Amino acid sequence: MIPATVLHAHAVVIRSSLDSRPPQPNQAAPVSLIFNSEIETSLSSVKLVTLGDRKQAVPMRHGKQRGEIVVELPPLAPGEYALQYKVFAADGHLTEDVVKFFVQEDN
Repeated sequence: MIPATVLHAHAVVIRSSLDSRPPQPNQAAPVSLIFNSEIETSLSSVKLVTLGDRKQAVPMRHGKQRGEIVVELPPLAPGEYALQYKVFAADGHLTEDVVKFFVQEDN
């Protein structure tokens, strides 16, 4: 009998620091995206999407955990934003998706 093997055909975000630590207004912040597989950062990219569908590349690096990348956000005014990513999983599959988030006014 041949044992079954689980294959992940796409890199999927399973956790994000945006849920537990949203960016503060007008402060640069690192954002952690954790995928279900290792990511080839040299072949991947992340863009910050702002009002009017403006896109700008943002720096990213490997994080401390398996499958984690850390994106460096610039200071952002309160509003709605998104991170548009195109990542290559270590198995060679390309995944493109968007993670939406808000920067809230200080209360």
